[in-house]
Amino acid sequence: MGAKTWMLVLADSNAREALAAKPQLDREATQELANILFPDEKLQPIGDGDLAYTCPPDNEVHIGCFPRVAIVAAKEFGIDYPSKLPQRFIAAGGKGTVTLHAMHSVVDWFAYAIWVNGKLVRSLSLSPDSGIMEDIGQRLPFEEPYWSGEHPAVDSEDDEEAYPFPFHPLDLGEAALKEQLGYQLEGYIDASLLEPESIPLVRYKRSRSPWWKFW
Repeated sequence: MGAKTWMLVLADSNAREALAAKPQLDREATQELANILFPDEKLQPIGDGDLAYTCPPDNEVHIGCFPRVAIVAAKEFGIDYPSKLPQRFIAAGGKGTVTLHAMHSVVDWFAYAIWVNGKLVRSLSLSPDSGIMEDIGQRLPFEEPYWSGEHPAVDSEDDEEAYPFPFHPLDLGEAALKEQLGYQLEGYIDASLLEPESIPLVRYKRSRSPWWKFW
């Protein structure tokens, strides 16, 4: 299937540390956050998923609220220009850190963004076909080995000239997951990392609420 994500992480402090503690899911807080983020939709719980699957279909949203951190996976986060994320999602992070992570293996696309105290500090979006669509703010330390060519996307020099980046976007996407959240989906998996299957998320079927009412 390949690696796919479109999710938002809301954290009071360090999301990686919060998830590493394998926190308990707060179902009441999860429902409250769902209602805040999707006020115009009818959300019906349809069971549980987990952090290993954060690319739900368009008619679902997967959410989990835990002490110090919350995960939301929905179609709204699979966007080419993360800086244009609707403000209501950023505001939900309060004075903490909001992280968007999105990637799609079919088109070799990766995007991520970080807001601190509501202010965008980093946004990157790129794919081989579209090039660099967004590159805002200073590169974070975990990015540097990729931009400097330490993780080449291809094996030969001839292919390097044809490929638009010195790394594969999905490799950088996996590095972002490891750095920001402490787990990976594909590639060489460090056994010391968090197993994403251990973090549950509530699955909701989503549909537009009717605008009319019976009085």
